[in-house]
Amino acid sequence: MLEISDLKAGYGSVDILYGIDMRVAEGEIVAVLGSNGVGKTTLNNTISGLIRARAGSILFNGSEISHCSSAEIVGLGIAHVPEGRRVFPDLTVEENLEVGAYRRAGANKRRNIERMFQAFPRLKERRSQAAGTLSGGEQQMLAIARGLMSEPRLLILDEPSLGLSPVMVEEMFSLIRRINAEGLSIMLVEQNVVQSLEVASRTYVLEQGRFAISGSSQEVMANPELRRTYLGM
Repeated sequence: MLEISDLKAGYGSVDILYGIDMRVAEGEIVAVLGSNGVGKTTLNNTISGLIRARAGSILFNGSEISHCSSAEIVGLGIAHVPEGRRVFPDLTVEENLEVGAYRRAGANKRRNIERMFQAFPRLKERRSQAAGTLSGGEQQMLAIARGLMSEPRLLILDEPSLGLSPVMVEEMFSLIRRINAEGLSIMLVEQNVVQSLEVASRTYVLEQGRFAISGSSQEVMANPELRRTYLGM
């Protein structure tokens, strides 16, 4: 579904990504792990068209998208839920969901809002409440639900567990499993190593703009370098 080859990107005169190769197959969860500042968000933003690739290729369903606008990429079926939730705080929960259908699946907006309320009962209880008054976990649910409103084929989640309580982290990863079980491909970009490896079929570990480790999640978990660097074992 998504195939990236020799991708290079950065900001101004600064290079951040130095030749990324990765793929996400239809129906799978792929994790991209890494600490702060190694290029995870730059990778997401380049795939989503928020910044331009300097070199390399990004294929989505066989079509090159590295020169597409972010709006065109959403229209093709990629939804990006950014780090930090970024809900519209002064809009209600329901209005935030409506925004998610602006570029794609607008004809199914009302149906999909009700689907989101079935999937996220807490949001239904707060449908008329300003999004800025929700808890952190509820805002993260809203951000994901807003992404799902466009009926994407690939969902990119950037640090969905960041800043959540342990209970909410468990709930978030359960939600990711449930969404994937319905057939949606997910690119999960996280610092939460253990739980990401548990839900993903394959994993890439990003270090300073390059993938230092990649393979099945079982292989990555068993890699002594990962265990030493990230798990302190």
